[in-house]
Amino acid sequence: MAVVSFTSHLARQLPAATLEAPGATVREVLDSIFASSPQLRAYLLDEQGRLRKHVGIWVDSVPVADRIGLADPVTATSRLHVLQLLSGG
Repeated sequence: MAVVSFTSHLARQLPAATLEAPGATVREVLDSIFASSPQLRAYLLDEQGRLRKHVGIWVDSVPVADRIGLADPVTATSRLHVLQLLSGG
């Protein structure tokens, strides 16, 4: 299973800051986590199921390319990092 780490702000919505979840894509891994922590969905995804503008996900140190479908591949040994992105100047 993939290991998924969340920033401290997002981890408040979860039982732990790091979780393991099955899935072959980022979407499948997130859906697995949402099944036990549905409140997290609204923090990460918009009403159309796309990754919110100020949320970033990295898979094995590479930012996700598909922010709409979240179809980036994930392996059983992948490490995902989910965090909030800052903006401004």
